[in-house]
Amino acid sequence: MITTRVREAALRLRDAPAYLYDLPALHDHASAVRRALPGVELYYAVKANPDTELLKTLAEHVDGFEVSSGGEHAHVSALFPGEPGLPGTPGATGKPLALGGPGKTDAELRLPCHRLHVESPNELRRLLATGREADVLLRLNPDLPVEGAALTMSGPFGMDEAGVRECLPLFTDRVRLRGLHTHLASGLDAPGLLRLAETLLDTEYDEVNLGGGMAVSYAAPESRFDWAAYGAGLAALRRPGQRVRIEPGRALTAYCGYYVTKVVDVKRVRGEAYAIVLGGTHHLRTPVTKGHDQPFTVLPTGSGPALADEPVTVVGQLCTPKDVFARKIGASLRVGDTVVFEMAGAYAWNISHHDFLMHPKPGFHYLRD
Repeated sequence: MITTRVREAALRLRDAPAYLYDLPALHDHASAVRRALPGVELYYAVKANPDTELLKTLAEHVDGFEVSSGGEHAHVSALFPGEPGLPGTPGATGKPLALGGPGKTDAELRLPCHRLHVESPNELRRLLATGREADVLLRLNPDLPVEGAALTMSGPFGMDEAGVRECLPLFTDRVRLRGLHTHLASGLDAPGLLRLAETLLDTEYDEVNLGGGMAVSYAAPESRFDWAAYGAGLAALRRPGQRVRIEPGRALTAYCGYYVTKVVDVKRVRGEAYAIVLGGTHHLRTPVTKGHDQPFTVLPTGSGPALADEPVTVVGQLCTPKDVFARKIGASLRVGDTVVFEMAGAYAWNISHHDFLMHPKPGFHYLRD
């Protein structure tokens, strides 16, 4: 359920559909995550949501940012200029950056960063050919069983053990091997991630990046990832002097975001009830991408035709049957009602196909102290 402050803010909006971000809630959540991870470096995966105000709020709590393109690198660097992230490299960001992602261009390989995640032997050779200095983590994609994952990072991501062995003799005093990057899966609970970490941290490398992948449940929003158990588990697994880094994205920002819209029509088709809301999955692609029902709260602000306490499928305005937010959810909805979709703070606006049908862009609003 939404908080009173979010409810009141949603009712004040005049430009629905719109995104509403609760920055104090993000501050509190990130602070709690930080406290649960003593001795572990915490980077935020910018791909989850690069919103400027969210990044500014997170900067107080994270050790750095993980970026996966030149565009993300430029965006974060412009927000946090200052001391170089890599000694002797002018123009680097004041907040340490890790640069990852498959298919880096030569221009991206030249970008200043604290750590560069190399995805293949060929990418390492191209990096060496630039003549730059760099501190590198090799992205290892080991053949480990991953049970219960929502998504496994196989195929084009990283390299197998043979690829790592091919890379090892290529390093120089300018391009230095610092350790491994090992993000294997998404949607795992703390015990699942710790089972992987037990194997991944049992290595001779002094630096290991375990990536993200912390579970976020859209079916049970009240069920949160157990950061305290994860932090305690990593502390027990980490050997003395070993540098451990994680890169959560969705699990940091999902809960602070809301998509606020209005019911524009209700109807029944062959006995099934539908509520059509302004906007659609071109604004909030998360439910159709992950195949779930986006949790929502109805604020009774309407006075038009109604659907009363029955299973309702909530859809948007797009000309596609895939424009669905939630299917057959018991609810009462009336034309003019305000609908607040929760858990819209990650992989939402930034991953959506904005220009399909050329509807207006949503507004963006921020709850502050």
